[in-house]
Amino acid sequence: MSMPVAIVLRDIHEPAAPSWWPPAPGWWLLVAVVLAIVAAVLWWRRRRRRRRARIQALFDDALAAATSPAAEVAAMSELLRRAARRRDPGADRLQGVAWRAFLDEGETPLFADEVGELLIEGGYRREVDAGQVAKLRPLVRTRFLQWMGAR
Repeated sequence: MSMPVAIVLRDIHEPAAPSWWPPAPGWWLLVAVVLAIVAAVLWWRRRRRRRRARIQALFDDALAAATSPAAEVAAMSELLRRAARRRDPGADRLQGVAWRAFLDEGETPLFADEVGELLIEGGYRREVDAGQVAKLRPLVRTRFLQWMGAR
């Protein structure tokens, strides 16, 4: 009988695991896309915040330049008409009841009572109550900022 042949077996060595650094090109691309999106969102928010501040300053400066309550009401009416042109190019030519109806169109009716009447006639009155103007100011500011796209 012959001797059995001894087979020499060697251990199987797996290759070394790939290093996590540097990452594959797909990961670099993903990081670049995420960073670009974050940068775009931050830029957009900053731009929007600055635009809102400019619009609010426009409103505040126009009211600060008014020398009397009647002039303040006239300035508010002018600002609303400027903002109304953004919604409807012919809206700034509306008068009286049609203008007041346009102010409340599709929105929460803010100008349906005597405050709306003050907005229409207040710029032409000789005497305007400062308390009524104080009630009108936040309503006009809200509508102006909505129509100018600042809210």
